[in-house]
Amino acid sequence: MARTGFCDSKPLLDLHKKVGVSSADERRAPLRAWANACGPVDRWQAVEVEEPRMDQVKMEPECRWERRLTTSESIIMGFHEDSGTCSADGCVEEPVLLYPHGLQGLHSLQALVPSLLRHEVEMALEKLGLTLDRTYAWEMFLDMMRSQTRNSFPNADLPRHFTDATRAILVDWIIQVHEMMNFQEETLYLAVHLLNCSLRQIKVTTANLQLIGMVCLFLAAKKEETLLPEVSGLCYLMDHTYTKHQLLRMERKVLCGLKFDLSYCPPLHFLLLFASIARCSAMVVWMARYLLELSLLEGQCVVFVPAQLAGAALCLARQVLQEPPTPEGEAAWCLASSIHAGSETILLRVMHVLASAAAKAHTRETCATFIKFSSPETLHVSRHPGLKNAPGLLGVCTLPS
Repeated sequence: MARTGFCDSKPLLDLHKKVGVSSADERRAPLRAWANACGPVDRWQAVEVEEPRMDQVKMEPECRWERRLTTSESIIMGFHEDSGTCSADGCVEEPVLLYPHGLQGLHSLQALVPSLLRHEVEMALEKLGLTLDRTYAWEMFLDMMRSQTRNSFPNADLPRHFTDATRAILVDWIIQVHEMMNFQEETLYLAVHLLNCSLRQIKVTTANLQLIGMVCLFLAAKKEETLLPEVSGLCYLMDHTYTKHQLLRMERKVLCGLKFDLSYCPPLHFLLLFASIARCSAMVVWMARYLLELSLLEGQCVVFVPAQLAGAALCLARQVLQEPPTPEGEAAWCLASSIHAGSETILLRVMHVLASAAAKAHTRETCATFIKFSSPETLHVSRHPGLKNAPGLLGVCTLPS
């Protein structure tokens, strides 16, 4: 058992009381009592799983970067697929920047010098420690931008016996367990992503919802962490509602349902990348990280790709804090914002969701993230007065008519 302290029988929720929770926070049930809020628990209820289907492997067309001259004799950069749709002079007729699936936006990227963007991306990835060799930093960035389209969902619909409120309670519980175990932040985002996928791939009853949440966190820890808790410790966190055999059996079913695909590029990596390129202050970064973690509780956010969530969180954080701009900072922000995914309408839609979530975070029962980011280490960003005025935030981010 690593950094877990499972031998302590003290109620697990006490770890939050050190930051001065309100009366609404104190009314929350302890962690191990969460299963009781989901109806009767059948300890031996079987979990049905759909048989995995072998999909036919599709060969992706070869992609490449190429330079071409426009009518103004300026060099731009276009990313495209070898689909045979080229003009007579061999140039790309409709370059799709960074996205082979045709996501709109990123038009300002055409006006940038490719070498400048590449240099900033490589410097940011190296500074963040996201790459071991700067030689491959640009290729890693391109893979991040391409692969994220596989990590979103066509709609936010859940199985009929689950609701967004039930899902939010489970995610809030996962956040508390994650914080208690001192796991990496990437582990939390991967766990919630695996949960979103599992709820759509595996038939699971409400009685086993907490079990699948713990299994997703356990799988994420196996991929991201170096030290893992024992299975018996995980069962203790669930008040021994489930046995070790049930937990391991559910783990096999989740892996089978996901076809052992645990790859995921979390929006946190995009957020840190954008913030580094934009030269954002520590206050802006912590505010954006708070808003981004709030998106985990919102079921409607699963339809957006990670870069969209990260870009919206960073834009909203800048507007809430209203830091005095500098010429160098604004130029850096223009460079960073040019690689946000999607159109301005999509960006504003995500900002609306995050602003509403931040405005009511201090009054919700699922307030683990609010408490987490109210500590001195996070600069008390969740208690910033600008977040409490929902009409004011939504007024700043009004959608175009």
